[in-house]
Amino acid sequence: MVNSQEILKIKDLEKSFDGVPVLNRLTLTVKRGEVLVVIGPSGCGKSTLLRCLNGLEPVNGGQIVFEGQILTSFQTSWSRVRQRIGMVFQNYELFPHFNVLENILLGPVRVQGRKKSEALEKAEFWLNRVGLWDRRESFPRQLSGGQKQRVAIVRALAMDPEIMLFDEVTASLDPEMVREVLDVILNLAKEGLTMIIVTHEMAFARAVADRIIFIDQGVIVEDSPPETFFENPATDRARRFLNIFQFDGVQRGSRGTGPKTVPVRL
Repeated sequence: MVNSQEILKIKDLEKSFDGVPVLNRLTLTVKRGEVLVVIGPSGCGKSTLLRCLNGLEPVNGGQIVFEGQILTSFQTSWSRVRQRIGMVFQNYELFPHFNVLENILLGPVRVQGRKKSEALEKAEFWLNRVGLWDRRESFPRQLSGGQKQRVAIVRALAMDPEIMLFDEVTASLDPEMVREVLDVILNLAKEGLTMIIVTHEMAFARAVADRIIFIDQGVIVEDSPPETFFENPATDRARRFLNIFQFDGVQRGSRGTGPKTVPVRL
């Protein structure tokens, strides 16, 4: 459930690569329990935004404040922040020489210093939730793409993050594997986990989002509820973007039972 407390505030964020602006004075707030979906054309700055929020890219200007802590300060310990702001990438990033359970236990035990018994209990809980407890001793090479992505999500959740960032987590999956990953994220949304999701899955975005952020050329062009954005976008740029997609068979309303069809991808 979304509440009024702001958990993340971004003000006038700037990021450039080789002098070319990618994020241009971007300003945004996220409330606790909110699911924010970020969409836009390729190269507009969506993934860069997430990488800045997780400290994987240094910013050129502006401010990121997470629960009152200024993350853009030189004193920020990003290794500690990443325990509270989890991130899942396109390409799983699992350690190939560790089995599923070892991949998941690594962070809580070695980084956070938790008891192995406690971390194991949490890993069992999440693996059961995503239907992979029986694959706990499998190595990444023995898993399908959808299974590896679900393990990557569990690995992040095992750290008890306060926000989860998802960066195009279905981009490298075959179409038949997309739904099993999206179902996991839909369930997390229903449980009130704060999430920022970058996706090209328009039907999924409509089903899961509390708010849609549409970015173009590094600036926020639209910020609105999903029903408003998809049915009556305020700008010509958003309308042109949405004309690419077909929404036949998609259920209306956020956090329903999800799309009836496999979402259309850009």
